[in-house]
Amino acid sequence: MNETIAKFGHPATLVAEYDHWVVLLRPAQPTLGALVLAAKSDATAFGDLPAEAHAELKVATTAIEAALGQAVGYAKINYLMLMMVDPHVHFHVLPRYDGERSGAGLTVADAGWPAQPDLGHAVKLGDAQVAALTGWLKPYFA
Repeated sequence: MNETIAKFGHPATLVAEYDHWVVLLRPAQPTLGALVLAAKSDATAFGDLPAEAHAELKVATTAIEAALGQAVGYAKINYLMLMMVDPHVHFHVLPRYDGERSGAGLTVADAGWPAQPDLGHAVKLGDAQVAALTGWLKPYFA
């Protein structure tokens, strides 16, 4: 695992794992169910990932979209590849919706809807909330 994966709270935030990718709960939730899809590789450029990692994106994104569709009932989904602070290849995965959604005792409004996501209004999770949300989301990936 690379430093970016560790920074996003692995292993406590681990929701699903594939050969080349991990799906992590995002510790700050701009929308309910926000995730990080992170490459296990040390690559810092998307094009530097091996072909197998690119192919496995199909598997990972299909699982993410099915899981978040059931858990959150999103209207759209945004994959943001920012990589300015955390250098290893990763996407912020944000389910988007009008209004708010609730799960695992947490309610989060999509403050940016219907425009770009408002990352500044993210709900920062404590350890108990991370555990609760991770536990809530994992079965949707089974």
